[in-house]
Amino acid sequence: MKRVTYLTIFLFLGLALSQVQAQSQKYISQFSQFQSYFNPALTGYEGSTVRGFVRNQWSGVDGAPKTYFFSTELDFGELAGELDPALNGKNAVSLNLLHDTYGAFRETELTVGYASRIRLSETHNLRMGAGINYQTIRLDGNALSTEEQSDPTLGQYIGQFSSMSVVDFNLGMALTHANYYISYGIHRVNGGKISNGDEFMNGYPASSIVQAGYRSAVSENVAVIFNAFYRTQKNLDDNIEFNLKAVLMDRLWLGLGHRVDYATNAQAGIVTKRLRIGYLYEFPNGGSYNFPGNTHEFTAVFNLFRDNVRTDSQPVIMW
Repeated sequence: MKRVTYLTIFLFLGLALSQVQAQSQKYISQFSQFQSYFNPALTGYEGSTVRGFVRNQWSGVDGAPKTYFFSTELDFGELAGELDPALNGKNAVSLNLLHDTYGAFRETELTVGYASRIRLSETHNLRMGAGINYQTIRLDGNALSTEEQSDPTLGQYIGQFSSMSVVDFNLGMALTHANYYISYGIHRVNGGKISNGDEFMNGYPASSIVQAGYRSAVSENVAVIFNAFYRTQKNLDDNIEFNLKAVLMDRLWLGLGHRVDYATNAQAGIVTKRLRIGYLYEFPNGGSYNFPGNTHEFTAVFNLFRDNVRTDSQPVIMW
């Protein structure tokens, strides 16, 4: 396949940054394994963990998005030795670090999250969460596309490096059960109004996110998992995704995913005593506006205190 030129990718990115808002949609195709990043209320839903992923979008295209993510979550119920911390625990905290590069922009996000749980019944929890997000955005004026150079806001930074920082807040709530969950979260509640540095962005609108999932053990050796994701943000297309996975003998998982109007993916992973490792290969739909390069995504989740085994309160080992 013919290599897309550096200029072409920048022209595309310049059109994507509508109304001079240096914002990008952060795609995570295996979104169900990083729930707390999108909604702080889901912090600790799978216990105390260390998580990470690397995503190389449109592989082989110069200037294409690359994303690196690391997080750790601590469930105070597990730390206190609760017999069933997922149900009886009350508090959890998280630290998320995301670095994203696309075209002339470099973004780094640091988010500290907290979740508190209220037990509604023997099997259900209502979770509330909040997070503080600190984001730095760096603009390389030497790498602006022709479209961006002609923009009155971005054009003044041609040939120089500029940066700005934004402090904002995330909020969320979720209803959780061992077999299913539904949640609603908001990123950047304040719309990026607390900022410092060069002003090459005209605001950063809030993003609303709905996540839901269901999982069930079909037999002793097979379990099925379904997850759905919806995100909406001003000036960006709505993001709708679905994932369907099968876990075999609690050691191997296979799955398919679809981002409506954009891409489809195939997933596979292995499960050990404490660790889950996954790989995803994503290819754009024929009618989408994505570049022809394919996307690779690698994920890892490590349980700090509990094993990847089924229990009465955890009939399936993963989401």
